[in-house]
Amino acid sequence: MALITDDIRYLKGVGEKRAALYRKLGVETMADLLRHFPRGYLDLRSCPLSHEAPLGEPCPLRLTLMTKGREQRIRKGLSVWKLTAADDSGLVHITFFNAKYTVENLQVGSEYVFYGKLSGTLLRREMDSPQVFPANCHELLPLYPLTAGLTHHRLRQDVATALPLAKDLPDPLPEPLRQRANLPHVAQALQQRHRPDSPQQAEQARRRFIFEELFTLSLGLSAVKRGRRRNTALPLVYHDPQEFYATLPFTPTDAQKRAISDAFADLCTNRPMNRLVQGDVGSGKTLVAAACGWLAVKNGLQCALMAPTELLAEQHHRTLCGLLEPFGVRVGLLTGSLTAAAKRKTKEALANGQIDLCVGTHALLSEDVVWQNLSLVITDEQHRFGVGQRITLREKGTATHMMIMSATPIPRTLSLMIYGDLDVSVIDQLPPGRTPVETLLIDSAKRQRAFGFIRDYLDKGFRAYIVCPLVEQSEQTPDGLLAAEDYMTQIAAPAFEGYKIELLHGKMKPKDKEAVMGRFVRGETQLLVATTVIEVGVDVPSAV
Repeated sequence: MALITDDIRYLKGVGEKRAALYRKLGVETMADLLRHFPRGYLDLRSCPLSHEAPLGEPCPLRLTLMTKGREQRIRKGLSVWKLTAADDSGLVHITFFNAKYTVENLQVGSEYVFYGKLSGTLLRREMDSPQVFPANCHELLPLYPLTAGLTHHRLRQDVATALPLAKDLPDPLPEPLRQRANLPHVAQALQQRHRPDSPQQAEQARRRFIFEELFTLSLGLSAVKRGRRRNTALPLVYHDPQEFYATLPFTPTDAQKRAISDAFADLCTNRPMNRLVQGDVGSGKTLVAAACGWLAVKNGLQCALMAPTELLAEQHHRTLCGLLEPFGVRVGLLTGSLTAAAKRKTKEALANGQIDLCVGTHALLSEDVVWQNLSLVITDEQHRFGVGQRITLREKGTATHMMIMSATPIPRTLSLMIYGDLDVSVIDQLPPGRTPVETLLIDSAKRQRAFGFIRDYLDKGFRAYIVCPLVEQSEQTPDGLLAAEDYMTQIAAPAFEGYKIELLHGKMKPKDKEAVMGRFVRGETQLLVATTVIEVGVDVPSAV
């Protein structure tokens, strides 16, 4: 008898070939298959009459097949079948493309459920390439994340085969906790998630697994935090930050002062600091890092600041040099693009203590980078680094303090849940002169008006981003959504003719990305069409 912990290839009907497809989805065992949850459902429980169904929206129709036309070869690789089907309200014209197997299995005079998007007019209803189900199908059919070679139908069959194995599954949530939170047993929840009788039942099961995931995460983070409390660190001698503030050409915001006060309190105890400083780009997180670096250097110790890109590392280096120069703090820079001689010189200076604070990229992680007395590690945009990378840098010191800076907006309650092993400081104020972010949602019909607004700002010497969610189109791209490459050629280039425009996306080589972003920062490029690769926190004050 199969066990739920068995390899997926031993599930009846699966075998090696399909198991290889499942492994692409992260499904190794039968238990993994049952935890491969639907991303949504097709509701086939009630079918409207075809002439009452809304146009332009996916819906199920229960129709009797009236005619099945012959295959029409439009060109090589493209065949079309035109069918008609009807219900009590009228006729629907159905078109299939390259669907020989589907059409051949349909019988004239038989009833089926066709699921697709209705188009046409009130007098002529049409449906292209619908999914076809037996007439007796009255279910919420799960839709799963797939990979090439694996269909929803096949995955549903395999899940149905595996579901009986869940009945003896021990529940990781204690019964008193489930009762208090009104959550079903894991076996019942798996049944409801994959074979729900109603949307409410599917949602109840979804909530149960979300609760389980967050509960498990919370337990793990609590264990990490308890372990951290057992660690010891060298407490720094406190120095009043007013001494640091006195040299600044501006007054820090109250939010910056609170974050610095929190960090100083951490640094002056015998427990290693583990603090997240969260704030929007331009809120002044680097000032907090500079203040902490200043305190470490005042105590005769070294500090590292690791950034995800060379451009951001260079920006931090310039900023920190300006902030810490009055105190004689020696700030170094270590990146992959430095010459071998420059790298060697910086590494020697770190090892003999001639650099107090070093800003760098992944180059800081190299085995041959040795510190004399590293005590504080600061990482910017920490989600860009793996856990192992942060640990590698931290272990170059002894009982090292850790600070993480992030511009990713996370609600405080969620940040406490996700970063349960961290203390959190939020910089919720912008320095004077920084314009608050204003978000507007406009219809694509008003695109030219928005472009006119952007052109006005470009003419005043400002710069602008246009951010696209994708690099290139794919079969999964929603209708009307253009990827960055197509947006650049089809829309941005014609609309901003005469302006300096460039494209930036994550598939470009690192040196090319750095070059494009560098030109934008320097003002050589006015408009940047980009994907979310720009989110690494590079400060461009003149960008709107």
